[in-house]
Amino acid sequence: MEENIRQSRHYALIAAAQSDTREAADAATETLLAENMGLVRSAALRFRDRGTEYEDLLQIGTIGMIRAIRSFDLSRGLAFSTYAVPLIVGEIRRHLRDDGPLHVSRTYKKLAAELSAKRREIAEREGREAGIEELAALCLVGREEAAAALAAVSPVTSLSDACFEEDKGELAERLTDDESAFEAEILNDKLALRAAIGRMPPLWRKILLLRYYRDRTQQQTADALGLTQVKISREEKKILDFLRGELIV
Repeated sequence: MEENIRQSRHYALIAAAQSDTREAADAATETLLAENMGLVRSAALRFRDRGTEYEDLLQIGTIGMIRAIRSFDLSRGLAFSTYAVPLIVGEIRRHLRDDGPLHVSRTYKKLAAELSAKRREIAEREGREAGIEELAALCLVGREEAAAALAAVSPVTSLSDACFEEDKGELAERLTDDESAFEAEILNDKLALRAAIGRMPPLWRKILLLRYYRDRTQQQTADALGLTQVKISREEKKILDFLRGELIV
């Protein structure tokens, strides 16, 4: 009940922020920014070790929040935070890519190439995806450094972010139609799906990746994760129930 009241309040403020009345729109936008700065702070903290000051990250994230306020589709019934977080994170990542130190670092580009080469070698030789920790160990670097290098050379847009940290696959695109007439609805569905996947435990994300992106059978997935087929079947049912609860309004 409390969450419904909060969402109704956000909807009313967003409607005002998107109105043609300048004074009312500005006031509603300021209120929404103040009430949702926790989302911006949380996103900024994720990138505080990337060479940009935390205060600057907050300002950049706020730009993403404003974009979310202006583009949010009230007719979809989606929670505003679910829609806003990917835009906030995308704005920060875009800044780091275009203006931050990772954009010009030859060291990171070289390391990313080495990591990608190792990943391909393992995939071709053993038929599996190597994890970030394994790749980092092979290249004699830390996990965080390896992740930062791969992130630095990855294309960053609000619609093409990977659903999984260790994979470039866009599960959201595989689970939605690509009809241009429903582009706005598809966008919101993708954002909602990405946010829901982000809230899953690591095991569920791995199962989802193998089963629905890599088209593995339950037994193949079980073998890859060192589990039984029965365990995979049970977890898969939990995953589907979780997604239904998260995505069906």
